[in-house]
Amino acid sequence: MDTYESTPERERYEVVVVGGGAAGLSAALVLGRSRRRTLLVDAGEPRNAPAAHMQGYLSRDGMSPAEFLEAGRREIAAYGVERRAGRVTEAVPDAADGFVVTVDGGHTVRARRLIVTTGLVDEPPAIDGVAERWGRDVLHCPYCHGWEVRDQAFGVIAHPVMGAHQALLVSRWSDDVTLFPHTAAPLTEEDLGRVAAAGITVVTGEVAGLVVEEDRMTGVRMTDGRIVERSVLFVGTRMTPRDELLTALGAATHDTPLGAFVTVDATGLTSVPGVWAAGNAIGPAEQVINAASGGYRAGVAVNAELTLTDLDREAATRAGG
Repeated sequence: MDTYESTPERERYEVVVVGGGAAGLSAALVLGRSRRRTLLVDAGEPRNAPAAHMQGYLSRDGMSPAEFLEAGRREIAAYGVERRAGRVTEAVPDAADGFVVTVDGGHTVRARRLIVTTGLVDEPPAIDGVAERWGRDVLHCPYCHGWEVRDQAFGVIAHPVMGAHQALLVSRWSDDVTLFPHTAAPLTEEDLGRVAAAGITVVTGEVAGLVVEEDRMTGVRMTDGRIVERSVLFVGTRMTPRDELLTALGAATHDTPLGAFVTVDATGLTSVPGVWAAGNAIGPAEQVINAASGGYRAGVAVNAELTLTDLDREAATRAGG
């Protein structure tokens, strides 16, 4: 196990984890338990911050995201992982095996390996009231929120790319679903057949905004003045990965129907040697439990890679000595 002495101008770590959500905390936990000197840099901008609870995480179902993160922070601290609030603004390869990492404010540290778990940003459709109700009665994921709003009057704004998919999906949670194609392309014949089979009502025309009464959504207002009574609205978002650090390092990306995301192997290794990534930085469908799993895999892979690298170096020294 390598040990580094800190210097005033540049602290040395074996691993720097960028991002303090489920993926980053999980990676840091594995590395701390593996006795790796690890720094986690956390900008404090989790994707699910607006939500009052998270669902589908075995043994943590219904826990608040803030409580989950706080528990994770306590756990990594118990294994000696350092956590620093801030944002990594730059990481550049260092010829002496690793990277020089700059945190906002100009502070730099050295890392032998990086794990980037910076997540993504959801941009809801620009419809009056949607952003203000986000995470309350305007939702995007039925697996996260469907049970809690089951059997209510659902509205769904058709996604520009996914079309009727979300409306078809949420019909598992309510028999009262209205699809608003809004500005999306006309539904395909296949989607029309499925929509009819699911008993989904289709309301044509553009959506102008939401009707809110006593801090509760009660309807969807169309541009022609019609009001369609609804109590829950599902919308798709424009998802933008926070991948600036990865792309600046030259990480390869691939296109998906929802945008370009960084390409990784089964362990989270990017195309850049020494750089792993996990969570929503690498894909739009990484729920909290998936992100934690991805961070765990990345942490295990980094520890194994460092172990073998150091043993091979030692073996070569012995053979030459």
